[in-house]
Amino acid sequence: MEQLDIALLIGRIWAAVVITAHGINHARTLDGTAQWFESKGFRQPRLNARLSAYMELAVGAGLAVGLLTSVAAAALAATMFVAFWTIHRFAGFFVFHRPDEGYEYVTTVAVLALLLVILGPGSISLDDSLGIADDLDGWVGVGIYAAGLLGAVGQLAAFWRKPASGEASS
Repeated sequence: MEQLDIALLIGRIWAAVVITAHGINHARTLDGTAQWFESKGFRQPRLNARLSAYMELAVGAGLAVGLLTSVAAAALAATMFVAFWTIHRFAGFFVFHRPDEGYEYVTTVAVLALLLVILGPGSISLDDSLGIADDLDGWVGVGIYAAGLLGAVGQLAAFWRKPASGEASS
């Protein structure tokens, strides 16, 4: 085990903690999450609330154990892109801008996800134990990441319209 493997484990675990916390929060208050999604311009807010919660929990689990790490990291980046596009880009860079925070947080998480798809999960992962880590990182990982972002664009095209000014609430 090398220093890079430990660093990748730390990055994966922290990303897993962050996205799992989001998933738990969304799952335990699905009605509230759906109302929030609706206030932000999402059609079929209940469906989006469920998908958001369950996807975040699955991504957290995948990152924590290093299973299909590039797919999990791409889904993490896709989630951050949807958050960026629908909420955070309007507030500017810094997270302390209110009522909605800026995009420094979601961009940082998406960059962490990009690092994971390029470098892979490290030797302390199920991907490595299964012998698939090298098949899913590097340029293949970047391709998976790009596919995740395309999926996010598809979700936005299908389900989101920017609310009229004053219509959206935090």
